[in-house]
Amino acid sequence: MRLPRAIRLDRSDLDIFESPCQEGEWAVPGTFAFADIDPETVDRKQRLAFGSAWLGIESFGFTTLVEIAEIDEAGFFRAVEQLAQHLVTRYGAPNLAAALPAARAELDDAASLGDHKLGTLLAIAREMTDEGIKERVRVIKPERAKDHAKIWSFTDE
Repeated sequence: MRLPRAIRLDRSDLDIFESPCQEGEWAVPGTFAFADIDPETVDRKQRLAFGSAWLGIESFGFTTLVEIAEIDEAGFFRAVEQLAQHLVTRYGAPNLAAALPAARAELDDAASLGDHKLGTLLAIAREMTDEGIKERVRVIKPERAKDHAKIWSFTDE
């Protein structure tokens, strides 16, 4: 199974988000975290998170980019439980049993992005519309990937 995982290509997430997630955390789009905000009245860091961040499900911090990575079944279900517990603690779900289906749906949605090859980078963009929050996920493709030369090779001795 494949799931988005937080990746940090530089230190910018540490500066732009109030609460950045750790590199290597499993991540979900996390748009539910912004359901009650008004992007016009929040501070700059919250506005940046709303507009362009994924939600890490260990720290519940934010990351700008994720990569597609493999997760085993046990890891996936641990992630569902972590997110469900967060929905109870932070978002007022009445209990873990009620939160588990919502957490599973969020992780299933994230897993549906895993049809890209391993290591593919994804970014997310959100905007507030008259119909609610509109979310777009885009694949980050290196502009000149074919121009890069292979500089290392391994040979058996």
